[in-house]
Amino acid sequence: MIAPEPFFEPRGTPFSEFHRIRALTELGHQVDLVTYPFGQDVSMPGLRVFRSLRPPLVHRVRIGPSLAKVPLDILLALAAFRRAWSERYDAVHSHEEGGLIGIVLAAVLRVPHLYDMHSSLPQQLTNFAFSGSGSLRAIFRALERQMIRRSRVVVVICPALEETVRDIDPSAHTVLIENAPGSAGQAATAGDAAAVRRTLGLGPAEPMVLYTGTFEAYQGLDLLFDAMALVRAVRPDARLVLAGGKPDQVERARAQARAAGLGGAAIFAGERPAGEIPAYLHAADLLVSPRSRGTNTPLKIYQYLRSGKAIVATRLLTHTQVLDDDTAILTGASAREFGAGILAGLADPGRARALGDAARRLAETKYSEAAYLDRTRRACAALFAPAAPAHAVKEDVA
Repeated sequence: MIAPEPFFEPRGTPFSEFHRIRALTELGHQVDLVTYPFGQDVSMPGLRVFRSLRPPLVHRVRIGPSLAKVPLDILLALAAFRRAWSERYDAVHSHEEGGLIGIVLAAVLRVPHLYDMHSSLPQQLTNFAFSGSGSLRAIFRALERQMIRRSRVVVVICPALEETVRDIDPSAHTVLIENAPGSAGQAATAGDAAAVRRTLGLGPAEPMVLYTGTFEAYQGLDLLFDAMALVRAVRPDARLVLAGGKPDQVERARAQARAAGLGGAAIFAGERPAGEIPAYLHAADLLVSPRSRGTNTPLKIYQYLRSGKAIVATRLLTHTQVLDDDTAILTGASAREFGAGILAGLADPGRARALGDAARRLAETKYSEAAYLDRTRRACAALFAPAAPAHAVKEDVA
């Protein structure tokens, strides 16, 4: 497996990679992961981690496209080929732009390749405001086309990406595996929630609106701060808690919150260990996802669903692939509309409870641990099946 990310870090793609590996090992596979020279060490039966060399002067890599990824990916490719000469592998499984390394390596080894597609590479240029160059977008489209067409199986994390693959190659063999590997072990207690509130300096009756996740521009934090300022005009007791963000991002976001007039009403908890997040969710009255760009479903949405708390989210494809008006408060992507959605959730606790219950039921059926393992099993079966003309897999999990 080739992962061009810091592994492990508590954010989207590394989380997805972690749970992919966990599912594969539970199904009896052995995984050698080749990844960047950054991240927390992970120990898991059936997994070996091999880190590439670190380029001079590169000490971290941010989310999304960056110039630092060029030398990192070159050294990642060298590490992957070095592993290939040391072991006999049955398949190559690549994430994100690592698929370019993967299709070459799989061809050399004459083994099948699985491309784990977490996002569309050309779309990343827009989402992360990296470049407006038409030539660069054309290059990224060409690379993406090759990775899809030269893979026996393409795993996608949301229906929008499935459509992207179909547009490129209608015959591609796709398997939809949402980033929803929930388990009972992630439950939190009322005591855990009370401890979180005490740590944050919140009383048991103070309304807590919670955002979790990264602080990248496409997440819509500017919209959220402006919306909360409107909420505070009606509900001055409401507090916004944000769990996530690198230290430098937190400082910038804190300045944004002050500029919006939130002051001490915005509480920044910083990045939290994955094991703490369920307690934060349990402590909250409302969960928010103000994402303003992109089409991929945020990983946090599946965790929000499992929490059984009411969700307020923008009515955009990034959310409506999973959420509807029966499972969330969906609003327009403006501060006024998003603020109104938060106020509606705070004003009607009965409706909020009903939405949270419906969200949990959805998570327990369509996005259960059993469904996640079943889809992973289907992807493996397709990967190791005798080579044949590709065809699409249509999922029918209830």
